[in-house]
Amino acid sequence: MTIQHPADRGGDERGRFERFAESASRFTSSPFFFAFCVVLVSLTVAAHIAGLGQAWLLLAGDAMTAVTLLLLALLKNSELRSERAIQRKLDAIAAAMLELQENAPGDAHEDLKRVIRMEDET
Repeated sequence: MTIQHPADRGGDERGRFERFAESASRFTSSPFFFAFCVVLVSLTVAAHIAGLGQAWLLLAGDAMTAVTLLLLALLKNSELRSERAIQRKLDAIAAAMLELQENAPGDAHEDLKRVIRMEDET
């Protein structure tokens, strides 16, 4: 079994996970999520200061660990998609420049237009 790069999964059509990861990425960069994280950290600190039982401290720590792991997975997915998009753009620029230098018109110019608008699609 081979694991594909996130940008290559599903061809040109984005899958459910890619759409979910994009939506989650937008949500986690919102002020609401930041406030949620501040409240979560504050509650954890307050639980320690208040000397609550071990069960409450474990619950708070587990909640913070779960949020951290989910954010790590989303961050890596976003990083891989961005990396692939940049590489595709660089490849299109290089191909268009080569066509221009060799005076050999081809599909590179149209491909360059398509990858420049890639952010609008993702």
